[in-house]
Amino acid sequence: MEINNNILLNKVKELYNKYGIRSVSMDDVAHELGISKKTLYQYVRDKNELVEKVVLYEIDTKRDFTDEKYSRNAIEDLFHLNVMIIETIKNTNPSKMYDLQKYHPQIYEKVSELRKKRILDSMKQNFRKGMKEGLYRSDLDEDVLSKMYVLRMGHLSHENDIDMYEFTSSAFINEVFKYHIRGIASKKGIEFLENNMDELFSVK
Repeated sequence: MEINNNILLNKVKELYNKYGIRSVSMDDVAHELGISKKTLYQYVRDKNELVEKVVLYEIDTKRDFTDEKYSRNAIEDLFHLNVMIIETIKNTNPSKMYDLQKYHPQIYEKVSELRKKRILDSMKQNFRKGMKEGLYRSDLDEDVLSKMYVLRMGHLSHENDIDMYEFTSSAFINEVFKYHIRGIASKKGIEFLENNMDELFSVK
């Protein structure tokens, strides 16, 4: 029996998100997909390769809110990017990341670096767009600010003193976003923020 590669990866992703990585065996995967282990091993050599394919697939299929197909300005793009990152953190099973780090450390490092690079690239692209639109200050150092953003998000998501419910709440996201924008926006950008907060923060 053949199975679509994306169907396989989506199903395994669901299992890992629900039960963690270590708890899901290759037998479990084969049973869930309704295939034999022999068929499963035609797609991957072992569990380590399956884990790598699943986590990389998960990153590749994330929506890109800085894509040119969205007719939004830089401030709107940045807000949506914030929401996406927070939603990813909120929906990630802690045991999944623990298992990835402990039992598949090389994959964990690879994924962490890839995620960091994607966020850095998205932030730099956003800063350039905002300066071009006149919404951000023209003297921004995109390299420094991008790294600060990554460090801040990483610190908040691992900070024991912050309740995850609070961290992922709309009120928290909105306040942090306003704080960030007021530090990088031009007068035009601040005016846009103040005039469109209700509409912007109504996004789910």
